[in-house]
Amino acid sequence: MTAAITFDVHLDAGDMERSLRDDVHDGLTSTPKTLPPKWFYDDVGSQLFDEITRLPEYYPTRREREILEVRAGEIATVSGATALVELGSGTSTKTRLLLDALRDAGTLHTFAPFDCSEATLREAGESIAAAYPGVSIHGVVGDFERHLSLLPAGDHDGTRMVAFLGGTIGNLAPAERAKFLSTLAGVLSEGEHLLLGTDLVKARERLVAAYDDAAGVTAAFNRNVLAVINRTLRADFVPDQFEHVALWNDDEEWIEMRLRSDGAHDVHIEALRLTVSVADGEDIRTEISAKFRREGVEAELNEAGFELQRWWTDAAGDFALSLAVRR
Repeated sequence: MTAAITFDVHLDAGDMERSLRDDVHDGLTSTPKTLPPKWFYDDVGSQLFDEITRLPEYYPTRREREILEVRAGEIATVSGATALVELGSGTSTKTRLLLDALRDAGTLHTFAPFDCSEATLREAGESIAAAYPGVSIHGVVGDFERHLSLLPAGDHDGTRMVAFLGGTIGNLAPAERAKFLSTLAGVLSEGEHLLLGTDLVKARERLVAAYDDAAGVTAAFNRNVLAVINRTLRADFVPDQFEHVALWNDDEEWIEMRLRSDGAHDVHIEALRLTVSVADGEDIRTEISAKFRREGVEAELNEAGFELQRWWTDAAGDFALSLAVRR
């Protein structure tokens, strides 16, 4: 049986470039300088991140998969979901554990991957369609900070479960998380679910090592954002003039990734008609990755309109998956 495959495209190359232009202009003219982490993920950056997930220091991917391998059946049973929506789906590798469980429970009708890369989304959607005959694929090309309200509606006789995995929510500052969760709650109906992956607070040494590996892969990943700006906006950053720095912020309980300038210099960004002066030792913050405690996750979910139903961690207690229902 062949089910429908549809894609809603809310972003195109022009949208992406305009968004990049705005982010680069606003971030590099602010104090301190910042760049958002979503621009890491061109083809090179995506390949580097795939390498990162297999590094010995980088535990989150393995730990989350461990939980899914043990708990996917329970997730399917508790949620009763007929449609799985995955935010930031990428290649949907780990998602197959959830799809398998929902299929085996006999409830799975629809898979709706949501990602900013149309090419990646189409490839993943076609692969999933081939592996799960009869399951409808409804892909959405969009930015989850702008297009959550455009998620596909649930079946008239079923419910959706939105999966936001990988600890990606930690890239949002507290106010951004609150906005994201409340917007998502506004999209979902009573009884629909959110499956949320969160990395947990642990020893500083392990956290820093996960973002500053001995092989230097994360450093290359971090510097690659400058190559993206050079190529897309005709800038003249010299990535090797910047040191990769990973710091633990104890007050905020998050990791900060930064690029630290080795020497004072000016950067010209032709597409923006902008010259940015960078001081010796000045940092450009490229990512935060917040780490969580159960009570904090539960409070943020509750404030947004969700009720925590299940909380699972891996055996080591490094990472958590929470299943919450829209009240």
